[in-house]
Amino acid sequence: MSFLNAMTVDVEDYFHVQAFASIIGRSDWERYPSRVERNTLRLLEMFGRREVRATFFVLGWVAEKFPELIRAIGKAGHRIGCHGYAHRVIYEGDEMDFRNDVRRARRTIEDISGIPVTSFRAPSYSITSETLWAFEVLGEEGFEYDSSVFPVVHDNYGIPNAPRFPYIKRLKCGRQISEFPPSTLRLLGNNIPVAGGGYLRLFPYKLTAWAIHHLNKTERQPAMVYLHPWEIDPDQPRISASCLSRFRHYNNLDSTEIKCLKLLDEFSWAPMEEVLAQGLLQ
Repeated sequence: MSFLNAMTVDVEDYFHVQAFASIIGRSDWERYPSRVERNTLRLLEMFGRREVRATFFVLGWVAEKFPELIRAIGKAGHRIGCHGYAHRVIYEGDEMDFRNDVRRARRTIEDISGIPVTSFRAPSYSITSETLWAFEVLGEEGFEYDSSVFPVVHDNYGIPNAPRFPYIKRLKCGRQISEFPPSTLRLLGNNIPVAGGGYLRLFPYKLTAWAIHHLNKTERQPAMVYLHPWEIDPDQPRISASCLSRFRHYNNLDSTEIKCLKLLDEFSWAPMEEVLAQGLLQ
């Protein structure tokens, strides 16, 4: 069996990230020079040359500021998902806060793109064991796909005992959501994150490629790569933050584009929704 793997992009700017949330308030975003448009267009160019299509989870704030960028993503044949409006982690608020944020973001993205939005990814993978109620909100709001549960131990996110591979989440409202977790490998009784974001930047390319081959050939499962436009931008402004936050955000930025190009050439890719359509859901 030849595996399609899921390529996904979280369309947000460098100053939106959770690592800087305690330093840069949402009211300050306008003061920072935006680089999300140029970086996302670069990703579109990279994907287009290799005829790779992906799922782009768009931040509502970005859609409002750069509507032509969102239209360009849709015109290029990519799937467009929702990443919330203000990049607020779910556990910072309550059910109504989350519902209002999702509704605003989805309405904005759909009005601009003219494309129905049925997929969601929470900022910083913030569906945790304390915010599982978010699934019910997503189902009631009409979402069909999600990629918000990271089955790892982490200080900001994660449900370590969640399934590692795509599965159906059945909801109390009678609906269901297809969940596609970020890729992990099982090692010494723990789930080790691979192939996305900071982990893609941290690990050597050969290790990432080996992990994806292992998932495809040994575990017979698709992998998911996720990245952010700012991760291919080593020249972005530097934010004064804690050593840990700076490491998480700036580590190996100069290698991400090269690694991404190698992945595009070595493996087969499709939007998350099309990978799930292969019938691999548990």
